[in-house]
Amino acid sequence: MDATRVGRVRSPMKKARTAVPVGTVADRDRTPIRRPPLPLPVERYALVAWVLGRERAEALVDGLGERDAERAKAHLRQLAALPSSLRQAKVTAEFGERADAAARLKTLMDEVPEPLRKEVFRRLPPFHRTLFPERRVEAADPLSPPALAVLAERLIREATR
Repeated sequence: MDATRVGRVRSPMKKARTAVPVGTVADRDRTPIRRPPLPLPVERYALVAWVLGRERAEALVDGLGERDAERAKAHLRQLAALPSSLRQAKVTAEFGERADAAARLKTLMDEVPEPLRKEVFRRLPPFHRTLFPERRVEAADPLSPPALAVLAERLIREATR
């Protein structure tokens, strides 16, 4: 019995590939290497470097290339000069919230018990409070445990980011 073999057979219609001379080593050494443009603005790279590793941020942007690294380092200096709240706002504005943040917040408010629901609503930013027109901000209950406030903030963060 004959064996069946599977493989490629070179088509007679295809041209044979020929080697193209690249040039001498000296020619390649004189040719400047051009980096492609960055797919994102340098400011976003600097912001990511700041978020991921403040101490190492300058080292992280060194790999961008000479000109882009200098621009990124200048942006890092500007970020370092900002107060923490403005830096956090910049990160949130730049990288944004989830597209489905409103739906996730509504689901959260439906699923949590009433004491936590009140705390979540009290800690929501004003623009998210408009999702719940039937609710009003109530004063914090002095008898509620402090962990309730921490949990509410954590749930809001997870729902929106």
